[in-house]
Amino acid sequence: MRDWIKKTYYHSEIKKMKRIKLSLLLFAITFGLFASNEVTINKPGSFFVGANYWASHAGTNMWSNWSESTVDKDFEQLSKAGVKVLRVFPIWSDFQPIYNYYTARNNVKEVRFKDSDLPGEGLGAMGVDSIMMSRFRKMADLAKKHDLKLVVGLVTGWMSGRLFVPPALEGKNPMTDPISLMWQMKFIKSFVNTMKDHSAILAWDLGNECNQMGNVETYQQAYLWTASISNAIKANDNTRLVISGMHGLSASNGALWRISDQGELTDILTTHPYPIFTAYANHDEATSIRAIMHSVSETRLYADVSKKTCIVEETGILGPMEAGELATSKFFRSIAFNLWANDCRGVMWWCAYDQGNLSHPPYDWDAYERDLGLFRVDRSPKKVADELVGFTNFIRKFPYPTLPVRKTDAVCILSEGSDQWANAYGANILAKQAELELEFQHAAQPLKDAKLYLLPCIGGSNVLSRHDWLNLLEKVKKGATLYISTEGGFLSPFLKEAGFVINTSQTRLGGTVIKHEGQEKFSYTFLSSRKYNISLDGATAIAKEEDGNPAFLVNNYGAGKIYFLTVPLESNLIKTPNSFSSESSPYWKIYKEIAEDIIASKLVQKNNPQLSCTEHYINEKEAV
Repeated sequence: MRDWIKKTYYHSEIKKMKRIKLSLLLFAITFGLFASNEVTINKPGSFFVGANYWASHAGTNMWSNWSESTVDKDFEQLSKAGVKVLRVFPIWSDFQPIYNYYTARNNVKEVRFKDSDLPGEGLGAMGVDSIMMSRFRKMADLAKKHDLKLVVGLVTGWMSGRLFVPPALEGKNPMTDPISLMWQMKFIKSFVNTMKDHSAILAWDLGNECNQMGNVETYQQAYLWTASISNAIKANDNTRLVISGMHGLSASNGALWRISDQGELTDILTTHPYPIFTAYANHDEATSIRAIMHSVSETRLYADVSKKTCIVEETGILGPMEAGELATSKFFRSIAFNLWANDCRGVMWWCAYDQGNLSHPPYDWDAYERDLGLFRVDRSPKKVADELVGFTNFIRKFPYPTLPVRKTDAVCILSEGSDQWANAYGANILAKQAELELEFQHAAQPLKDAKLYLLPCIGGSNVLSRHDWLNLLEKVKKGATLYISTEGGFLSPFLKEAGFVINTSQTRLGGTVIKHEGQEKFSYTFLSSRKYNISLDGATAIAKEEDGNPAFLVNNYGAGKIYFLTVPLESNLIKTPNSFSSESSPYWKIYKEIAEDIIASKLVQKNNPQLSCTEHYINEKEAV
């Protein structure tokens, strides 16, 4: 659906009966496409499309096996395909080829290049190869020639399953070893100072997934490495944004690599959402709502918790053994449209060219590194490359320069003591199916204002601090709605406010069938580790187990409402294949029940859970 449909609606619930002009973009989750002609990263509503780049003839050996003519042809082809941004990688061991020279008993006497001393000044004094830097500048010149912008992954010591560490630093932990850190600082200083004058460079990236280069034992070590690299970049060029380049971050305070730390220390966060590699994302096919909402859910989670822009820096399908070309193109088209609609600001495909013609590691090691390109080895385009062309054409017809940020409806609070990614991912899919738009926050962050709060799958005893919990209850008392599902969590005070009594609780053997008796009548089966034997004390039972035990309750609390579900809905569904896609998956109707008034006020009503619909206000009378 590449054409937008413009209609005029009269909506009685908004702006006191004023006429609202609604530019309506309806799209199926498995269809849709978008990109931006303007190359910007940090502007709300902007969006760019790009690719990760290795030269088509050499892959990771492109610097040692340099071919200017090949890069020129590559860039011409990519630019014509609608690519605006390339993420590029100066291999660390190529650009800083330093060696230790030893004396007796394995003592290091000095550091040199392989065949010569380090000079006393200039690039060489920092261990940086001037020939490699001249090749990088030539590549940047070619990017400018073809109207491409570059995101530079500076410390590229990890790539596609292989370490690329300078010989003098082999065996040292790049994240914590002071000698390795010193040479990283020298490399960044010389590289950034040498290239910062070039207009093709859009932003600096810390490096490719540097949290894979070595282990950290504490989050403080991860913080110090990130701060060292980020500060070294900014000390030498404070005119460009610094991009994280990390993947596998967590909202949990107990994680080693934390979203909050990357948000504090860098300007742009990144996700690398490959469904097959990510927990719970690979259970269904590539064109399912689960796989398509993976990148949106993860990227919005990072952006909301960090309060920074987050982009999809690399993503893709791992070749024909995962999905065919048609499914891959649908996957890209769908995630691009949804990322744009959810203000995720950019997506870069992995990668530009297939690498099945290469025999050196990592391509010799891993089969799924060989068939990931937009273009085949013979330069013929795949279907996903065709989508990039359509992507560019689509935005040229779009009537607004940027898309206003979507209207959100609810805040999803992620608490400690549970699987935060599972809860966020499951909640976001259910919300999309029910026509709700979520924001995320960690439980310890200041509570955002909202009409609806979701506290999914609480576990343990430190769900929220007493202060934060009482603050949340006060929001409810003043008129907000609170929904809680549980995986054995504790809240206090709670039972009186929620209107029921737990007589006893016990470990549950197997699953339970719950019959929903609200506006929508249906049954659903859940695995749940704990059974709560409940007596009502003011609350109403919306759903019950087969033995009549209340399972889903609602209670008035002040001017608001508290909903309580005795099973871990979100984590249960996200861990179960085909739980969102089939006609026998009515779970989203639970979210529809708790948000009935919010959904009724939407400009567009939908009843198909496989469609996504967002609202973006141009002004008080016009919305997309």
